[in-house]
Amino acid sequence: MPILLLLIPLICIFILNIPRRSTGARIALWLVGIACVPQGAIALLSQTFLWATLETRLHMPLPVDLAIDPISAVVLFAIALVALCAHAVGIRGDARTEVISSSLLLMSMAGMNGIVMVRDLFSLYIFLEITAVCVFILIAVKKDLVALSASFKYFIMSGLASLAMMLANALIFMEIGSLAFETVRDALSMDNTMVQIALILYTMAFCVKAGVVPFHGWLPDAYSTAPNAISVLLGGVTTKVAGVYVIIRMMADVFTGFTAPSQAFMALGAFSIVVGAFAAIGQTEMKRMLAFSSISQIGYIILAAGLATPLALVGAVFHFVNHALFKSLLFVNASAIGEQAGSTKFKDLGGLTEKLKVTGWTSVIGFLSTAGIPPLSGFWSKLIIVIALILANQWFYAALAVLMAVVTLAYFLLMQRNVFFGKLREGFEELREARGALVGTSLVLAGLTTAIGLAFPFVFIILGGFGWV
Repeated sequence: MPILLLLIPLICIFILNIPRRSTGARIALWLVGIACVPQGAIALLSQTFLWATLETRLHMPLPVDLAIDPISAVVLFAIALVALCAHAVGIRGDARTEVISSSLLLMSMAGMNGIVMVRDLFSLYIFLEITAVCVFILIAVKKDLVALSASFKYFIMSGLASLAMMLANALIFMEIGSLAFETVRDALSMDNTMVQIALILYTMAFCVKAGVVPFHGWLPDAYSTAPNAISVLLGGVTTKVAGVYVIIRMMADVFTGFTAPSQAFMALGAFSIVVGAFAAIGQTEMKRMLAFSSISQIGYIILAAGLATPLALVGAVFHFVNHALFKSLLFVNASAIGEQAGSTKFKDLGGLTEKLKVTGWTSVIGFLSTAGIPPLSGFWSKLIIVIALILANQWFYAALAVLMAVVTLAYFLLMQRNVFFGKLREGFEELREARGALVGTSLVLAGLTTAIGLAFPFVFIILGGFGWV
């Protein structure tokens, strides 16, 4: 049954490119919805008895081992939600651009779904490459010099990461003849130089894909120069699935019990938290500040994944989902500001809440959740991560996580003051609220961020009942 999550986007791409481009542009939103809505439903139903029964009856042998467990189900739902939000924002252009971008968005969905469901390193490599190719084309779809430069930088960095992973796969395969997660996990205990080199290469490759400091050079340019819809997709899920989720999966299923990758990911995660937070303070443009904020928030997830205790992994996955929600919300609002005010630079903005009330107040929800202010969802995931660190006697990392939450609040207050608060800037007297698709998307994401935060204490009790925490 998981094969449906690969087939549905591919079928939608085929249908999208059959009619004339003008017709394809008109039906693109519906086709993306056809791909996203069933995926969300499958993700929600995948852990139920009904789904297990259907999968048993309809099971067919596949050349690739695909599986949906609780972690991958949550991530699949996040992919569907953010992809739908990104397409609602839309890439403005002619019919050809809209059809191409929609096709690439659907293809990137298929790639991310494959990343989430595969259980061997070779298939993981293939789906990572599919996603990467779609992303660097989408970044450059506007064809301006800055976007092309950002796309090229991502292409080079992603290519180096892919080369490192391919070499690591070759070394492991030569030693043990398999790349299945379970087999590789057993092989890592071997006292073998080639295996240890492969472990280092894997760590580097996944950190580049995730945008972890010091491998983050491509990320701010890619996020800030991409079309608005692609910024939502990148900031919401693509970087997280292609890098962060892979690290979580590796620490849960492959690097289990190994000290070296655990310590490396924890150190790099903490470094990313600090560098991303302080770099965000110095930014003068909204999307670029959000990009550095993403680096900092990714650091929290990597830190928890590196710790790899059951509670830490729950915190990592939960913060993954929260980040998909609140960062997508903030990028959607940045898109609204760019469309209505013509700029996202702080010096050109001010007092926008007076005219863009929904955009302004949903941004407050987004940045408060990012900073970990209760009772919003970001508070609970950060709290779980901090508690997991304290229980593991990692007091330094726990204190750092709390301190950087304060810095996060500081730079978002700075952004809020420059963009939304204060006196309305001259020339914006006739400004109106953003179009309905942007406002609706913002309200949905803000509502989910608030609802999950309010409901999480009850969810945590349920997770405890299943023995997951």
